[in-house]
Amino acid sequence: MTIELARDQRAAAERLARLVDRRGRPVKGARGVYLHGRPGRGKTMLMDRFLATVDADRAKRYHFHWFFAELHSTAHETGSIHTAIERLLGAARLVCFDEFHVHDIGDAMLVARMLDALFARRIALVLTSNYPPELLLPNPLFHDRFVPTIARVVEHLDVISVDGPTDYRTLRKRDATSGFAAGRYLVVPAETEEESLGGPASGAAADAITVSVDHCAARTADAISVPVGDRTAPAADAVTVPIGDRALRARAVDGDAITLDFTALCGTPTSAADYVNLTRRFRCWTIRNVPRLREVPQDWAVRLVNLVDVLYDANLELTLFAAAPLPELVDGVVGVPDISRTASRLCEISQAVNAAAG
Repeated sequence: MTIELARDQRAAAERLARLVDRRGRPVKGARGVYLHGRPGRGKTMLMDRFLATVDADRAKRYHFHWFFAELHSTAHETGSIHTAIERLLGAARLVCFDEFHVHDIGDAMLVARMLDALFARRIALVLTSNYPPELLLPNPLFHDRFVPTIARVVEHLDVISVDGPTDYRTLRKRDATSGFAAGRYLVVPAETEEESLGGPASGAAADAITVSVDHCAARTADAISVPVGDRTAPAADAVTVPIGDRALRARAVDGDAITLDFTALCGTPTSAADYVNLTRRFRCWTIRNVPRLREVPQDWAVRLVNLVDVLYDANLELTLFAAAPLPELVDGVVGVPDISRTASRLCEISQAVNAAAG
């Protein structure tokens, strides 16, 4: 299929092409590229199209959450951040980071060390981000401490805006049969969800729940049936799922499919690294009782943002049972970085269904 690129996308694609020679080998010491723009403008698509032209043995591509999960794990194993960076980069001459962002001062210090290592090795670097460099780590309490790193980014990378008027995710056909886009966004009024917490769901809500469970089970080759009443696990029958030295309470586990309540997952201290680890065990996810995000603490909403990021990059199927249509779900949310990216990505889920419509 031929994709017709917009003008800013064409300019970015032409610039990326200069990072490799005619045989797809990264040009040593080439000045890297920093693509930024609002969600859904085609930055990841441009990176992936470019990587398809590159010698695979010489390039590495990471989503930022996945890289940090691996970095922390390897640093713990080796006892050295420097050794961990060296091990993760290997012999790569080109490194691409998708969804580059810095919101936490602790992560910012690791990012600074990582970038210094990349620049010192003269590795070609491609970053995509929803933020121009000057808006990284926007917290005024810490931003000044990251300014030297921002200066090094601008020194070593060409900064290119890919920020056309269209969020292309809103235009995609919702006919996927696998992966993230095969998921579903189901609108279930809070009182219907509360009813199912105390016992079997009924009526149209039960039908929607059954559709969700069957949808995942059909993709689970080694599914093991878990007795959960009318396909819905009451809280008393919750399944304990180990995660590090802690445990999550899942409503149901069926082979590599997992069903969780929003509060159990996002209302407890879980990290993006935890979600990365869970995706190695569970390939089909259902999240129940997702409220309007303005009604919950900011850190709960941030965890949902991180979860959607991790599942999207892993291309894993997600079904959400939400209290409101997507625009209402994210409306009025303040102080949550990247909420717009979450909304854009959830647009790829199958057309919303009101499970209580009958």
